[in-house]
Amino acid sequence: MFKFYLHYTIGRKLLMALSGFLLMVFLFQHLLINFLSVLSPELFNEVSHFMGTNKMVQFVLQPILLFGFIFHLLMGIILEYRNNALNKQKYFFEKKYFYKKKTDSTWVSRNMIVTGIMIFLFLCLHFYDFWIPEIKYKYVDLNPEKSDRYFHELTHKFHDLWRVFLYVISFVFLSLHLLHGFQSSFQSVGIRSRAYTPIIKKISYYYAILVPAGFIFISIYHYTAQLLN
Repeated sequence: MFKFYLHYTIGRKLLMALSGFLLMVFLFQHLLINFLSVLSPELFNEVSHFMGTNKMVQFVLQPILLFGFIFHLLMGIILEYRNNALNKQKYFFEKKYFYKKKTDSTWVSRNMIVTGIMIFLFLCLHFYDFWIPEIKYKYVDLNPEKSDRYFHELTHKFHDLWRVFLYVISFVFLSLHLLHGFQSSFQSVGIRSRAYTPIIKKISYYYAILVPAGFIFISIYHYTAQLLN
């Protein structure tokens, strides 16, 4: 029974890792596009217009991405629940009637579900700010497509300090989630050795710090730019 459960859990972790890779690729691509709003509003509008009107992106890649995120979140909740149940069962057989905290694990690794839920709450805000208005603009109100509207729509959301603060806090949680999730994904797919593990850890550290920091910089930059103007 335990062997079956072990293989079942490994399979779920593998699928969760693959969905994590998909989300990390999207996150990096999303950062590159959003950073164009700092460098060139015209170029940002051009690229955003392509992404917003390309049928492959809108009707194939976007649904896959949405499914990947929901799958990743649900799988994380299921694994967390099952791992906690297995640990409690193990400690019961050992006649230890308390939840034993692992001393060899970090706070981030023990609280991935917490940081994941915080990221989900942020995405609800992000959908409310951008995705839902975009769907309404194109498919409900049937407005004519304008290629120069994206920069204004982005910067308009960062004129309130409270929204900038929420974005900053959310990306801090994202950074914490990635600090463990990035390298854990590679381990789940079997990429673990003395040669590769140190390199993966270093890359995961830079990715987990620099990518969220890039989004934080963009939100603060546009808020500050509007104050100065």
